[in-house]
Amino acid sequence: MAKDKLIGAIVVLLGLFIGIVYTLGSIIDFLMITVGGIPNGIDLTSSWLVWDLLDWRLFVVAPMALIVILIAIIAIWIGYSMLTTPAPVPLEELEEELAAEEEESMEEEEGE
Repeated sequence: MAKDKLIGAIVVLLGLFIGIVYTLGSIIDFLMITVGGIPNGIDLTSSWLVWDLLDWRLFVVAPMALIVILIAIIAIWIGYSMLTTPAPVPLEELEEELAAEEEESMEEEEGE
């Protein structure tokens, strides 16, 4: 079952990669443009920050970033579960164990 573990590791890594890249590409980029893009001639005591925080792009970028990050977190969780869950017992072994238990219970009933 190394295939399941490999797939789980790939899902974890992809979830981390997508979460980090999308965060850097959307929210941090938007904040750098908004806060760092102040022209030199503007008085910083004015309400430039309020107008920039009410920019329509923030209301589009922030919810989309949250949705993508939540999906990445769910993918990481699923991949981690795949990575750490032990392999199931094959059906043949399970059937043999059940047959052995039935034989033991039959012998105990005959012995009583």
